[in-house]
Amino acid sequence: MALASRVWRFLPLFRVRFPTRTWGSREQCCPGRFRGPEVIGNAGTLKRGLLFSALSYLGCETYQVISQAAVVHATAKVEEILEQADYLYESGETEKLYQLLTQYKESEDAEVLWRLARASRDIAQLSGTSEEEKKLYVYEALEYAKRALEKNESSFAAHKWYAICISDVGDYEGIKVKIANAYIIKEHFEKAIELNPKDATSVHLMGIWCYTFAEMPWYQRRIAKMLFATPPSSTYEEALGYFHRAEQVDPNFYSKNLLLLGKTYLKLKNKKLAAFWLMKAKDYPAHTEEDKQVQTEATQLLTGL
Repeated sequence: MALASRVWRFLPLFRVRFPTRTWGSREQCCPGRFRGPEVIGNAGTLKRGLLFSALSYLGCETYQVISQAAVVHATAKVEEILEQADYLYESGETEKLYQLLTQYKESEDAEVLWRLARASRDIAQLSGTSEEEKKLYVYEALEYAKRALEKNESSFAAHKWYAICISDVGDYEGIKVKIANAYIIKEHFEKAIELNPKDATSVHLMGIWCYTFAEMPWYQRRIAKMLFATPPSSTYEEALGYFHRAEQVDPNFYSKNLLLLGKTYLKLKNKKLAAFWLMKAKDYPAHTEEDKQVQTEATQLLTGL
């Protein structure tokens, strides 16, 4: 009432038309904002109108402050979730990470969703996961990765994990689908590298793509030629280039990159360099089940040399 009284002193006692105020974008948040009727000589009505208008404005201001605070709080919460998730991932706590992130499976945040795709896939890879459960987790991971990509097409990690998950699903859908998906997989790995050329994992995965098609068995090549006019193809030299590039971006970042450098050199008949990289893979500290598998395979290959 005090605000209305102060405003009233400056208004003449004849016909008054209140102007329509928009206050920029705030008009949209308060669609019912008082626009003010015409008032002729009725001070009481005018004062009530002024008071309602002032309260409406203050209400909208309050709404804006609360909305902004909610956004800040939501952002802070997402950052907290991501921080916890990354800690659990680095600690190798696969099951705890999955349990944490599945609480937010309805999230609209791409950063949460691609991490959930990764966590689902990691659960599928555990030795204690049955074949039936593995298939469920693999398809679940693909769904999360797809949603992450839909939410943010500029996320290199979303592209990377979408490609990985499509590749995993191919194991359940036959050779024709697997070969058809190869084009999609390559496209998303290349996009991930384009968006973040400093991500060694994306570069490494592109190397795996090349290695896979370089060593494709003859019968699969024949099927591919029957199904596609120009089936996907690559060479060991191309694969080697990606593996070395990944190592330049982040030296010793991944035991499997070291192993594949050794295996690729073996394919190219360079035993000396093959032994060098296989030895590095064998001596790599085993933090995960995959690291242990890499050590075993590297040791076997070295014995064969």
